Amino acid sequence: MKAVTIDEVKMHNKPGDMWIAVDGLVYDISKFAPMHPGGERVMRNYAGKDGTEVFFELHRREVLDKYQRLVVARLDGAAPASKVPTLSTVPYSEMIAYQGYKSPYFQESHIAMKKRLREQMSVYYAECHALDVAGKYPTPELYKKFAMTGNLISCLGPGPWLKGHTIAGIKGEDFDSFHEMIFHQENARLASQGFTDGLGGGLGIGLPPVAYFAPPALKKRILTEVLSGDKRICLAISEPYVGSDVAQIKCTAEKTPCGKYYIVNGEKKWITGGVFADYFVTAVRTGGSGMGGISMLLVPRSEGVVTKQIQTSYSQSAGTAYVMFTDVKVPVENLIGKENKGFMCIMANFNHERWGMIVAIAERCRVVIEECFKWAVQRKVFGKPLISQPVVRQKLAEMAAGTESLQHWLDAITYQMCNMSLQEQTKSLGGPMSLLKYHSTRVSCKVADNAAQIFGGRAVTKSGMGYKVEQFIRNYKFSAILGGSEEVMADFAIRQATKAISKDAKL
Repeated sequence: MKAVTIDEVKMHNKPGDMWIAVDGLVYDISKFAPMHPGGERVMRNYAGKDGTEVFFELHRREVLDKYQRLVVARLDGAAPASKVPTLSTVPYSEMIAYQGYKSPYFQESHIAMKKRLREQMSVYYAECHALDVAGKYPTPELYKKFAMTGNLISCLGPGPWLKGHTIAGIKGEDFDSFHEMIFHQENARLASQGFTDGLGGGLGIGLPPVAYFAPPALKKRILTEVLSGDKRICLAISEPYVGSDVAQIKCTAEKTPCGKYYIVNGEKKWITGGVFADYFVTAVRTGGSGMGGISMLLVPRSEGVVTKQIQTSYSQSAGTAYVMFTDVKVPVENLIGKENKGFMCIMANFNHERWGMIVAIAERCRVVIEECFKWAVQRKVFGKPLISQPVVRQKLAEMAAGTESLQHWLDAITYQMCNMSLQEQTKSLGGPMSLLKYHSTRVSCKVADNAAQIFGGRAVTKSGMGYKVEQFIRNYKFSAILGGSEEVMADFAIRQATKAISKDAKL
């Protein structure tokens, strides 16, 4: 590529002949200027100049990638544009294990896998963001791609289903919960929370009950269909009448006189991925009142199953559904676990569901912290960088401190998962996991609040410099409700802790 001086660039500063230098490259904007979204006058103001500083005050780096066809030369003497590293070097934007610090949890295999996944997943960013902005569902083709990369099977976590598989370079037998954490982290970076939940959220919370508690024949068939990307699955527990109080569900499943089928009737609400799901892992009442009368049943999309999209501030792409079951005939072989023992299946599944949510929350907080650091350094206000303001540094400190405390607690809980059976996790981690989820959503609230103040008007604009912050602000509150509300999580955790206090514990 030829090199030109800044004096040569200055000669191209008239309508019909306009050049501009940005980040060491020279762009011919003569034909583009009239189409510029901000108007041609803005382009004329900077024609014939090095507009690097003002460009990065108004546009994200990826905008340049869209207009490489306009490059006519490189600017003589300018430093070449730096290559964006695979993992960010911005402080607190990655876990400490990925920024040169030692970790007792993350080994070389985890760090190498993180880099591979970041590179592999980055090719999907543009597609996922475009679908998200358009309010479209994740396409079957995209879902299939994720199945082929091992992204879907990783959502199940370690287990016998990984035997013989290699996931992102890791043998299934060596795959642990920290490897699974990395998959959830990278999924969280794809697009808004709503879109990523539409892509894999239903599977992440709907398939584990099948994997752990379904009869062998049913388990083999469903895992094969779903993990290949041919079918989609979701978890259907919440109802219009019941949210966190799962023991009071009303949806019924009554056996036919022949004993071969259940007839399911009832409604489910706020079901992630329900609009396009082929299977519904459903909490149903097969016995008396309370938790002792609940079973889990795999309901296929069939006659009598109707789903409707629920309009939320989340994202259309999540496929959040209102589900109606009317005399749906389900084979008794689709029972997951034992009849009237489904509540324990639900409780066992909650730990993994909440853990996945916490992982994603922590990673999205890091994305926002990176955005805020970059913006605070490059944005000038009152003639000085935004970062020079003590109040801004204080906000960044609160965000980083909260996220780091969340991550380190999460790492400690994940280590327990690596060294406990499912039964031990169900018995011992319910309270700590609930309290950690409560902490995670309180941290995300502070991150969202501070990020909004740092980005100002751009934080409430769906495009441009602050679009990632806007997504976070619009979506973060969902996690404080889904999977157990903050109040229920905090109360449950302390009630569990209180039970563990010895009678001899006195002042």
